Amino acid sequence: MDSFSEKQVIVAGAGRSGLLAARLLAGEGARVTLWDDRSRANVEASLREPIPAGIAFLRGMPGEEEVRGSALLVVSPGVPRERLPLSALTAAGVPVWGELELGFRRFQGKVAAITGTNGKSTVTTLVGGMASRAFPRVFVGGNLGTPFVAAAGSPCDWGVVEVSSFQLESIESFRPRVAALLNLTEDHRDRYATKEAYFETKMAVFRNQGPSDTAVVNADDPEVTARMGSIRARLLPFSVSRTLTEGAFLSGGEMVFRRPFGEERYPTGALKIPGLQNVGNALAAIAVARSMEIPPPAVLAELARFPGLPHRVEFIRSVAGVSYYNDSKGTNVGAVLAALDGFPEPVVLIAGGKDKGVDFRPLRAALGRKARAVVLLGEARDRMARELAGAAPITVAGTLAAAVRAAAEAARKGDAVVFSPACSSFDMFRNFEERGEAFRKAVEELPG
Repeated sequence: MDSFSEKQVIVAGAGRSGLLAARLLAGEGARVTLWDDRSRANVEASLREPIPAGIAFLRGMPGEEEVRGSALLVVSPGVPRERLPLSALTAAGVPVWGELELGFRRFQGKVAAITGTNGKSTVTTLVGGMASRAFPRVFVGGNLGTPFVAAAGSPCDWGVVEVSSFQLESIESFRPRVAALLNLTEDHRDRYATKEAYFETKMAVFRNQGPSDTAVVNADDPEVTARMGSIRARLLPFSVSRTLTEGAFLSGGEMVFRRPFGEERYPTGALKIPGLQNVGNALAAIAVARSMEIPPPAVLAELARFPGLPHRVEFIRSVAGVSYYNDSKGTNVGAVLAALDGFPEPVVLIAGGKDKGVDFRPLRAALGRKARAVVLLGEARDRMARELAGAAPITVAGTLAAAVRAAAEAARKGDAVVFSPACSSFDMFRNFEERGEAFRKAVEELPG
Protein backbone atom coordinates (compact mmCIF):
# COMPACT_ATOMS: atom_id res chain seq x y z
CA MET A 1 0.00 0.00 0.00
CA ASP A 2 1.26 3.49 -0.86
CA SER A 3 2.20 5.33 2.32
CA PHE A 4 1.75 9.09 2.65
CA SER A 5 2.67 9.30 6.31
CA GLU A 6 4.32 12.65 7.11
CA LYS A 7 3.80 13.77 3.50
CA GLN A 8 1.81 16.71 2.18
CA VAL A 9 -1.45 15.64 0.51
CA ILE A 10 -4.08 17.82 -1.18
CA VAL A 11 -7.77 16.93 -1.43
CA ALA A 12 -9.66 19.09 -3.96
CA GLY A 13 -13.38 19.27 -3.22
CA ALA A 14 -14.89 19.07 0.26
CA GLY A 15 -18.01 17.06 -0.39
CA ARG A 16 -18.71 13.82 1.42
CA SER A 17 -16.20 11.75 -0.55
CA GLY A 18 -13.54 14.47 -0.23
CA LEU A 19 -13.98 14.65 3.52
CA LEU A 20 -13.76 10.85 3.89
CA ALA A 21 -10.62 10.77 1.71
CA ALA A 22 -9.06 13.56 3.78
CA ARG A 23 -9.95 11.83 7.03
CA LEU A 24 -8.53 8.49 5.82
CA LEU A 25 -5.21 10.02 4.72
CA ALA A 26 -4.91 12.12 7.87
CA GLY A 27 -5.49 8.97 9.90
CA GLU A 28 -2.57 7.38 8.06
CA GLY A 29 -0.35 10.26 9.15
CA ALA A 30 -0.45 12.48 6.06
CA ARG A 31 -0.51 16.29 6.33
CA VAL A 32 -3.79 16.99 4.54
CA THR A 33 -5.10 20.24 3.12
CA LEU A 34 -8.72 20.26 2.00
CA TRP A 35 -9.69 22.79 -0.70
CA ASP A 36 -13.16 23.92 -1.78
CA ASP A 37 -14.71 26.88 -3.62
CA ARG A 38 -17.15 27.39 -0.77
CA SER A 39 -16.40 28.97 2.60
CA ARG A 40 -15.56 26.71 5.52
CA ALA A 41 -18.90 27.58 7.12
CA ASN A 42 -20.83 26.59 3.99
CA VAL A 43 -18.85 23.36 3.63
CA GLU A 44 -19.49 22.37 7.23
CA ALA A 45 -23.17 23.27 6.92
CA SER A 46 -23.43 21.06 3.83
CA LEU A 47 -21.55 18.21 5.48
CA ARG A 48 -23.49 18.69 8.75
CA GLU A 49 -20.28 18.20 10.67
CA PRO A 50 -17.08 20.16 11.29
CA ILE A 51 -13.90 19.56 9.32
CA PRO A 52 -11.79 17.51 11.76
CA ALA A 53 -8.96 19.10 13.67
CA GLY A 54 -5.66 18.28 11.99
CA ILE A 55 -7.03 18.78 8.47
CA ALA A 56 -6.24 22.21 7.06
CA PHE A 57 -8.88 24.00 4.98
CA LEU A 58 -8.35 26.56 2.22
CA ARG A 59 -10.93 28.23 0.02
CA GLY A 60 -10.57 27.93 -3.76
CA MET A 61 -8.58 25.39 -5.76
CA PRO A 62 -4.85 24.73 -5.52
CA GLY A 63 -2.57 26.39 -8.09
CA GLU A 64 0.93 25.64 -9.34
CA GLU A 65 2.63 26.94 -6.20
CA GLU A 66 0.41 24.94 -3.86
CA VAL A 67 0.96 21.57 -5.54
CA ARG A 68 4.75 21.74 -5.44
CA GLY A 69 6.08 19.50 -2.71
CA SER A 70 2.89 17.47 -2.47
CA ALA A 71 2.95 13.68 -2.62
CA LEU A 72 -0.62 13.21 -3.85
CA LEU A 73 -3.67 15.13 -5.03
CA VAL A 74 -7.08 13.52 -4.55
CA VAL A 75 -9.77 15.11 -6.72
CA SER A 76 -13.45 14.81 -5.83
CA PRO A 77 -15.88 13.78 -8.61
CA GLY A 78 -17.56 17.18 -8.67
CA VAL A 79 -14.31 19.02 -9.46
CA PRO A 80 -13.49 19.04 -13.20
CA ARG A 81 -9.85 18.20 -13.89
CA GLU A 82 -9.53 21.49 -15.80
CA ARG A 83 -9.74 23.27 -12.44
CA LEU A 84 -6.40 21.70 -11.45
CA PRO A 85 -2.89 22.76 -12.54
CA LEU A 86 -2.42 19.51 -14.46
CA SER A 87 0.81 20.48 -16.24
CA ALA A 88 2.42 21.48 -12.93
CA LEU A 89 1.25 18.25 -11.31
CA THR A 90 2.69 16.21 -14.16
CA ALA A 91 5.99 18.13 -14.09
CA ALA A 92 6.26 17.59 -10.34
CA GLY A 93 5.36 13.90 -10.63
CA VAL A 94 2.37 14.30 -8.30
CA PRO A 95 -0.23 11.57 -8.89
CA VAL A 96 -3.84 12.69 -9.28
CA TRP A 97 -6.30 10.13 -7.98
CA GLY A 98 -10.02 10.24 -7.53
CA GLU A 99 -11.68 8.96 -4.38
CA LEU A 100 -12.50 5.76 -6.33
CA GLU A 101 -8.81 5.08 -6.98
CA LEU A 102 -7.86 5.82 -3.37
CA GLY A 103 -10.64 3.58 -2.11
CA PHE A 104 -9.60 0.75 -4.42
CA ARG A 105 -5.98 0.91 -3.25
CA ARG A 106 -7.15 0.62 0.37
CA PHE A 107 -9.92 -1.94 -0.17
CA GLN A 108 -9.38 -5.50 1.14
CA GLY A 109 -11.61 -7.58 -1.10
CA LYS A 110 -12.89 -8.20 -4.62
CA VAL A 111 -14.77 -5.51 -6.52
CA ALA A 112 -17.79 -5.54 -8.81
CA ALA A 113 -18.30 -2.17 -10.51
CA ILE A 114 -21.43 -0.99 -12.30
CA THR A 115 -21.58 2.01 -14.63
CA GLY A 116 -23.71 3.32 -17.49
CA THR A 117 -25.73 6.42 -18.20
CA ASN A 118 -28.92 5.00 -16.66
CA GLY A 119 -29.92 2.23 -14.27
CA LYS A 120 -26.64 1.89 -12.39
CA SER A 121 -28.05 2.69 -8.93
CA THR A 122 -30.82 0.12 -9.40
CA VAL A 123 -28.41 -2.58 -10.58
CA THR A 124 -25.84 -1.79 -7.88
CA THR A 125 -28.46 -2.00 -5.13
CA LEU A 126 -29.94 -5.19 -6.59
CA VAL A 127 -26.53 -6.89 -6.87
CA GLY A 128 -25.61 -5.64 -3.40
CA GLY A 129 -28.71 -7.29 -1.97
CA MET A 130 -27.90 -10.54 -3.77
CA ALA A 131 -24.31 -10.46 -2.53
CA SER A 132 -25.39 -9.76 1.06
CA ARG A 133 -27.48 -12.93 0.98
CA ALA A 134 -24.47 -14.99 -0.09
CA PHE A 135 -21.44 -13.46 1.69
CA PRO A 136 -20.99 -12.25 5.27
CA ARG A 137 -18.93 -9.13 4.48
CA VAL A 138 -20.23 -6.98 1.63
CA PHE A 139 -19.81 -3.26 0.96
CA VAL A 140 -22.45 -1.60 -1.25
CA GLY A 141 -21.95 2.02 -2.25
CA GLY A 142 -19.89 4.32 -4.43
CA ASN A 143 -21.60 6.99 -6.48
CA LEU A 144 -25.07 6.04 -5.23
CA GLY A 145 -24.44 6.65 -1.52
CA THR A 146 -21.58 5.73 0.79
CA PRO A 147 -18.27 6.63 -0.91
CA PHE A 148 -16.02 3.65 -1.66
CA VAL A 149 -13.23 5.08 0.46
CA ALA A 150 -15.42 4.48 3.53
CA ALA A 151 -14.76 0.74 3.14
CA ALA A 152 -10.99 1.12 3.53
CA GLY A 153 -9.30 -1.01 6.14
CA SER A 154 -11.96 -3.63 6.86
CA PRO A 155 -11.66 -7.00 5.07
CA CYS A 156 -14.59 -7.67 2.71
CA ASP A 157 -15.71 -10.53 0.52
CA TRP A 158 -16.98 -8.14 -2.15
CA GLY A 159 -17.41 -4.46 -2.75
CA VAL A 160 -20.36 -3.70 -5.06
CA VAL A 161 -19.71 -0.19 -6.32
CA GLU A 162 -21.60 2.21 -8.57
CA VAL A 163 -19.10 4.28 -10.54
CA SER A 164 -19.75 7.47 -12.50
CA SER A 165 -17.89 8.94 -15.45
CA PHE A 166 -16.63 11.72 -13.16
CA GLN A 167 -15.05 9.09 -10.90
CA LEU A 168 -13.57 7.15 -13.81
CA GLU A 169 -11.70 10.26 -15.05
CA SER A 170 -9.13 9.80 -12.27
CA ILE A 171 -8.35 6.08 -12.06
CA GLU A 172 -4.93 4.47 -12.41
CA SER A 173 -5.01 0.92 -11.07
CA PHE A 174 -8.75 0.47 -10.47
CA ARG A 175 -9.50 -3.06 -11.67
CA PRO A 176 -12.84 -4.68 -10.83
CA ARG A 177 -13.10 -8.46 -11.04
CA VAL A 178 -16.54 -7.90 -12.59
CA ALA A 179 -17.46 -4.68 -14.42
CA ALA A 180 -20.80 -3.87 -16.02
CA LEU A 181 -21.65 -1.21 -18.62
CA LEU A 182 -25.43 -0.89 -18.79
CA ASN A 183 -25.85 1.64 -21.61
CA LEU A 184 -24.39 4.77 -23.22
CA THR A 185 -26.53 7.78 -24.06
CA GLU A 186 -25.62 11.44 -24.32
CA ASP A 187 -25.20 13.19 -20.96
CA HIS A 188 -23.07 15.76 -19.12
CA ARG A 189 -22.36 17.95 -22.14
CA ASP A 190 -21.62 20.69 -19.61
CA ARG A 191 -18.55 18.63 -18.60
CA TYR A 192 -17.54 16.81 -21.81
CA ALA A 193 -16.89 18.55 -25.13
CA THR A 194 -18.37 15.66 -27.13
CA LYS A 195 -20.55 12.67 -26.38
CA GLU A 196 -17.67 10.46 -27.58
CA ALA A 197 -15.44 11.88 -24.82
CA TYR A 198 -18.11 10.97 -22.27
CA PHE A 199 -18.53 7.47 -23.74
CA GLU A 200 -14.78 6.80 -23.68
CA THR A 201 -14.60 7.89 -20.04
CA LYS A 202 -17.30 5.34 -19.21
CA MET A 203 -15.29 2.65 -21.03
CA ALA A 204 -12.43 3.22 -18.59
CA VAL A 205 -14.20 0.85 -16.18
CA PHE A 206 -12.74 -1.98 -18.32
CA ARG A 207 -9.31 -0.40 -18.89
CA ASN A 208 -7.30 -2.44 -16.38
CA GLN A 209 -9.22 -5.69 -16.68
CA GLY A 210 -7.63 -8.83 -18.11
CA PRO A 211 -8.84 -12.19 -19.44
CA SER A 212 -9.49 -13.52 -15.92
CA ASP A 213 -12.00 -10.72 -15.27
CA THR A 214 -15.58 -10.41 -16.54
CA ALA A 215 -17.17 -7.56 -18.51
CA VAL A 216 -20.98 -7.51 -18.47
CA VAL A 217 -22.18 -5.51 -21.49
CA ASN A 218 -25.49 -4.47 -23.04
CA ALA A 219 -25.80 -6.31 -26.36
CA ASP A 220 -28.80 -4.13 -27.32
CA ASP A 221 -26.92 -0.81 -27.09
CA PRO A 222 -25.14 0.11 -30.35
CA GLU A 223 -22.74 2.51 -28.60
CA VAL A 224 -21.69 -0.27 -26.21
CA THR A 225 -21.35 -2.97 -28.88
CA ALA A 226 -19.31 -0.63 -31.10
CA ARG A 227 -16.69 -0.41 -28.35
CA MET A 228 -16.55 -4.04 -27.18
CA GLY A 229 -13.49 -4.78 -29.28
CA SER A 230 -11.31 -2.81 -26.88
CA ILE A 231 -12.30 -4.92 -23.85
CA ARG A 232 -9.75 -7.56 -22.78
CA ALA A 233 -11.94 -9.20 -20.15
CA ARG A 234 -14.24 -12.14 -20.82
CA LEU A 235 -17.42 -10.68 -22.37
CA LEU A 236 -20.77 -11.60 -20.86
CA PRO A 237 -23.63 -9.85 -22.70
CA PHE A 238 -27.24 -9.27 -21.71
CA SER A 239 -30.23 -8.54 -23.95
CA VAL A 240 -33.98 -7.97 -23.71
CA SER A 241 -34.44 -8.35 -27.47
CA ARG A 242 -32.69 -11.52 -28.62
CA THR A 243 -31.50 -14.97 -27.61
CA LEU A 244 -27.81 -15.22 -26.72
CA THR A 245 -25.51 -18.24 -26.96
CA GLU A 246 -23.96 -17.05 -23.68
CA GLY A 247 -25.16 -14.40 -21.26
CA ALA A 248 -28.47 -13.19 -19.81
CA PHE A 249 -31.52 -12.68 -22.04
CA LEU A 250 -35.30 -12.47 -22.02
CA SER A 251 -37.20 -15.48 -23.33
CA GLY A 252 -40.97 -15.28 -23.05
CA GLY A 253 -41.80 -14.85 -19.39
CA GLU A 254 -38.37 -15.88 -18.17
CA MET A 255 -34.95 -14.34 -17.72
CA VAL A 256 -32.41 -16.90 -18.89
CA PHE A 257 -28.77 -16.99 -17.82
CA ARG A 258 -26.84 -19.24 -20.19
CA ARG A 259 -23.24 -20.41 -20.01
CA PRO A 260 -21.45 -23.23 -21.88
CA PHE A 261 -22.09 -25.68 -19.03
CA GLY A 262 -25.81 -25.01 -18.60
CA GLU A 263 -28.53 -22.43 -18.08
CA GLU A 264 -30.74 -21.04 -15.31
CA ARG A 265 -34.22 -19.50 -15.57
CA TYR A 266 -35.73 -16.77 -13.41
CA PRO A 267 -39.41 -15.72 -13.84
CA THR A 268 -39.96 -12.10 -14.88
CA GLY A 269 -43.20 -12.28 -12.92
CA ALA A 270 -41.15 -12.29 -9.73
CA LEU A 271 -40.00 -8.70 -10.37
CA LYS A 272 -41.70 -5.92 -8.40
CA ILE A 273 -40.01 -3.17 -10.43
CA PRO A 274 -42.04 -2.23 -13.55
CA GLY A 275 -41.02 -1.61 -17.14
CA LEU A 276 -38.87 -3.25 -19.78
CA GLN A 277 -35.89 -1.14 -18.71
CA ASN A 278 -36.02 -2.86 -15.31
CA VAL A 279 -36.08 -6.29 -16.96
CA GLY A 280 -32.82 -5.19 -18.59
CA ASN A 281 -31.52 -4.04 -15.20
CA ALA A 282 -32.46 -7.40 -13.70
CA LEU A 283 -30.69 -9.29 -16.52
CA ALA A 284 -27.55 -7.23 -15.93
CA ALA A 285 -27.77 -7.90 -12.19
CA ILE A 286 -28.13 -11.65 -12.80
CA ALA A 287 -25.06 -11.66 -15.05
CA VAL A 288 -22.99 -9.70 -12.52
CA ALA A 289 -24.16 -11.75 -9.55
CA ARG A 290 -23.53 -15.11 -11.17
CA SER A 291 -20.08 -13.90 -12.27
CA MET A 292 -19.48 -13.21 -8.56
CA GLU A 293 -20.56 -16.82 -7.87
CA ILE A 294 -23.64 -15.76 -5.92
CA PRO A 295 -25.87 -18.88 -5.80
CA PRO A 296 -29.11 -18.85 -7.86
CA PRO A 297 -31.42 -19.04 -4.78
CA ALA A 298 -29.91 -15.79 -3.45
CA VAL A 299 -30.29 -14.18 -6.89
CA LEU A 300 -33.95 -15.19 -7.17
CA ALA A 301 -34.79 -14.20 -3.59
CA GLU A 302 -33.49 -10.67 -4.12
CA LEU A 303 -35.14 -10.32 -7.54
CA ALA A 304 -38.47 -11.14 -5.86
CA ARG A 305 -37.89 -8.81 -2.88
CA PHE A 306 -36.38 -5.68 -4.43
CA PRO A 307 -39.01 -2.89 -4.44
CA GLY A 308 -37.03 -0.43 -6.56
CA LEU A 309 -35.41 2.84 -5.52
CA PRO A 310 -37.11 6.14 -4.74
CA HIS A 311 -37.30 8.69 -7.59
CA ARG A 312 -36.90 6.01 -10.29
CA VAL A 313 -40.31 5.65 -12.01
CA GLU A 314 -41.80 5.51 -8.50
CA PHE A 315 -45.58 5.30 -8.27
CA ILE A 316 -46.95 8.08 -6.04
CA ARG A 317 -50.76 7.88 -6.19
CA SER A 318 -53.78 7.82 -8.48
CA VAL A 319 -56.10 10.83 -8.66
CA ALA A 320 -59.33 10.75 -10.67
CA GLY A 321 -58.15 7.71 -12.61
CA VAL A 322 -54.74 9.26 -13.46
CA SER A 323 -51.56 7.63 -12.11
CA TYR A 324 -48.60 9.82 -11.07
CA TYR A 325 -44.98 8.63 -11.26
CA ASN A 326 -41.85 10.26 -9.87
CA ASP A 327 -38.76 9.71 -12.05
CA SER A 328 -36.75 12.67 -10.72
CA LYS A 329 -33.57 10.61 -11.26
CA GLY A 330 -34.29 10.71 -15.01
CA THR A 331 -31.69 13.40 -15.60
CA ASN A 332 -30.93 12.70 -19.27
CA VAL A 333 -32.73 11.94 -22.52
CA GLY A 334 -31.94 8.21 -22.41
CA ALA A 335 -33.55 7.87 -18.99
CA VAL A 336 -36.73 9.59 -20.20
CA LEU A 337 -36.92 7.32 -23.25
CA ALA A 338 -36.54 4.26 -21.02
CA ALA A 339 -39.25 5.53 -18.68
CA LEU A 340 -41.67 6.27 -21.53
CA ASP A 341 -41.13 2.79 -22.96
CA GLY A 342 -42.47 1.32 -19.72
CA PHE A 343 -45.94 2.86 -20.13
CA PRO A 344 -48.47 1.31 -22.53
CA GLU A 345 -51.02 4.03 -21.63
CA PRO A 346 -50.89 7.66 -22.83
CA VAL A 347 -48.48 9.84 -20.88
CA VAL A 348 -48.38 13.47 -19.81
CA LEU A 349 -44.68 14.20 -19.39
CA ILE A 350 -43.34 16.83 -17.00
CA ALA A 351 -39.73 17.69 -17.87
CA GLY A 352 -37.08 20.40 -17.61
CA GLY A 353 -34.47 21.68 -15.20
CA LYS A 354 -30.85 22.76 -15.48
CA ASP A 355 -29.67 22.70 -19.09
CA LYS A 356 -26.69 20.34 -19.47
CA GLY A 357 -26.37 21.08 -23.19
CA VAL A 358 -27.70 17.77 -24.53
CA ASP A 359 -29.85 17.36 -27.64
CA PHE A 360 -33.51 16.91 -26.69
CA ARG A 361 -34.68 16.06 -30.21
CA PRO A 362 -34.32 12.26 -29.76
CA LEU A 363 -37.42 12.54 -27.53
CA ARG A 364 -39.61 13.64 -30.43
CA ALA A 365 -40.53 10.23 -31.84
CA ALA A 366 -41.40 8.74 -28.43
CA LEU A 367 -43.47 11.78 -27.50
CA GLY A 368 -45.28 11.56 -30.82
CA ARG A 369 -46.25 7.96 -29.99
CA LYS A 370 -46.84 8.23 -26.24
CA ALA A 371 -47.53 11.76 -25.06
CA ARG A 372 -50.92 13.36 -24.68
CA ALA A 373 -49.13 16.53 -23.56
CA VAL A 374 -45.80 17.85 -22.28
CA VAL A 375 -45.31 20.36 -19.47
CA LEU A 376 -41.91 22.07 -19.33
CA LEU A 377 -40.25 24.05 -16.54
CA GLY A 378 -36.87 25.25 -15.37
CA GLU A 379 -33.83 26.75 -17.04
CA ALA A 380 -34.01 24.42 -20.06
CA ARG A 381 -37.72 24.86 -20.81
CA ASP A 382 -37.42 27.34 -23.69
CA ARG A 383 -34.81 25.31 -25.59
CA MET A 384 -36.74 22.11 -24.92
CA ALA A 385 -39.92 23.76 -26.24
CA ARG A 386 -38.15 24.74 -29.46
CA GLU A 387 -36.58 21.30 -30.01
CA LEU A 388 -39.78 19.39 -29.17
CA ALA A 389 -42.25 21.70 -30.94
CA GLY A 390 -44.87 19.74 -32.88
CA ALA A 391 -44.15 16.37 -31.25
CA ALA A 392 -46.96 16.88 -28.68
CA PRO A 393 -48.94 19.77 -27.20
CA ILE A 394 -46.57 21.79 -24.98
CA THR A 395 -47.22 24.12 -22.06
CA VAL A 396 -44.71 25.78 -19.73
CA ALA A 397 -44.86 26.33 -15.97
CA GLY A 398 -42.97 28.51 -13.53
CA THR A 399 -42.85 26.05 -10.64
CA LEU A 400 -43.02 22.29 -10.17
CA ALA A 401 -46.33 22.59 -8.32
CA ALA A 402 -47.77 24.59 -11.23
CA ALA A 403 -46.44 21.96 -13.64
CA VAL A 404 -48.23 19.20 -11.71
CA ARG A 405 -51.49 21.15 -11.81
CA ALA A 406 -51.09 21.74 -15.56
CA ALA A 407 -50.39 18.06 -16.13
CA ALA A 408 -53.45 17.09 -14.10
CA GLU A 409 -55.60 19.36 -16.30
CA ALA A 410 -54.16 17.83 -19.49
CA ALA A 411 -54.47 14.19 -18.40
CA ARG A 412 -57.51 12.00 -18.97
CA LYS A 413 -58.72 9.02 -16.99
CA GLY A 414 -56.40 6.06 -17.60
CA ASP A 415 -53.36 8.27 -18.39
CA ALA A 416 -50.05 8.40 -16.53
CA VAL A 417 -48.41 11.67 -15.48
CA VAL A 418 -44.66 11.03 -15.48
CA PHE A 419 -42.14 13.46 -13.99
CA SER A 420 -38.92 12.57 -15.83
CA PRO A 421 -36.95 15.81 -16.26
CA ALA A 422 -34.16 14.93 -18.76
CA CYS A 423 -32.17 17.60 -16.89
CA SER A 424 -30.33 17.99 -13.61
CA SER A 425 -32.01 19.65 -10.64
CA PHE A 426 -29.55 22.39 -9.73
CA ASP A 427 -31.46 25.32 -11.23
CA MET A 428 -34.28 24.96 -8.68
CA PHE A 429 -33.29 22.24 -6.19
CA ARG A 430 -30.22 20.98 -4.32
CA ASN A 431 -30.44 17.49 -5.80
CA PHE A 432 -32.78 15.05 -7.54
CA GLU A 433 -34.02 13.74 -4.18
CA GLU A 434 -35.25 17.16 -3.06
CA ARG A 435 -36.84 17.66 -6.48
CA GLY A 436 -38.58 14.28 -6.28
CA GLU A 437 -39.95 15.05 -2.83
CA ALA A 438 -41.29 18.38 -4.14
CA PHE A 439 -43.08 16.48 -6.90
CA ARG A 440 -44.51 14.02 -4.38
CA LYS A 441 -45.79 16.90 -2.23
CA ALA A 442 -47.39 18.61 -5.24
CA VAL A 443 -49.14 15.37 -6.26
CA GLU A 444 -50.36 14.74 -2.72
CA GLU A 445 -51.85 18.24 -2.67
CA LEU A 446 -53.97 17.64 -5.78
CA PRO A 447 -57.69 17.62 -4.91
CA GLY A 448 -59.42 14.25 -5.04
